[in-house]
Amino acid sequence: MNSKVNKLGLIAVLLICGVFLFPVVWTVSVSFKEPVDAFAMPPKWFFVPTLENHIYIWVEQPFLRYLKNSVLVSFFTPVISVSVSALAAYAFSRWRTGIARSSLLFILTFRMVPVTLIVLPLYVIAYNVGMHDNPVTLVLIYSALNIPFSLWLLRGFFMDIPLALDEAAMIDGCTRFGAFWRVILPTVRPGLIAASIFSFALAWNEYFVALMLTGRRTKLLTVAAAEYRGELIQYWSYSAAAAVGIILPAVVFMMIVQRYFTRGLTFGAVKG
Repeated sequence: MNSKVNKLGLIAVLLICGVFLFPVVWTVSVSFKEPVDAFAMPPKWFFVPTLENHIYIWVEQPFLRYLKNSVLVSFFTPVISVSVSALAAYAFSRWRTGIARSSLLFILTFRMVPVTLIVLPLYVIAYNVGMHDNPVTLVLIYSALNIPFSLWLLRGFFMDIPLALDEAAMIDGCTRFGAFWRVILPTVRPGLIAASIFSFALAWNEYFVALMLTGRRTKLLTVAAAEYRGELIQYWSYSAAAAVGIILPAVVFMMIVQRYFTRGLTFGAVKG
């Protein structure tokens, strides 16, 4: 009986994975098709692949510059957001009062605000202070958007560490910050990695804010790829080739950090 249940569960998981992976497989196949093959009806599953679409995107167009912009923004966003969140999460994990819990709920409400509601004021502010079309602006905005989630995630990890560890470090001569930096922070390394991965994913995949606050100089891959749409059928093949360029680095990155990510999710749990 258990073996049948396990087989049915495995089949269900494979079907669900197939449904979610089908658009990715289709996008990859279109990126290697001639436009006439990409729009063939019925769809062509067997075709002569071509690299023309990828050559156009990565050689004839400045997509390497857009890739560099995306990498820089996605790298510095976790650095800032996780650093700030770790300090705040540690404070909230040790400051266990009603005011602290109310403050945590208040901070979480900022993450619930739709981005479409705040992007126009952010654009006006960035334009007036001369920060429009500047990657620093994106890093600051993405970090601010990610801090509430990272704070709540990391607070659960810090809550799992007993206060006696802080006290022992301070008895040995550490200051409060020294105990945090030398003893507590290395202990929650899996949580820091998990929060960094979430922050990286947000910055790498975000589109709407990048569309409003970037120009030709600081355009990200997500914005550049979306420009190839319209009535011209070759645009769809170009867009698919650009999408492969967006997906591939993220897949490689997740394969590298997968074991750290899994360990980070199972190390701690958010507590009230």
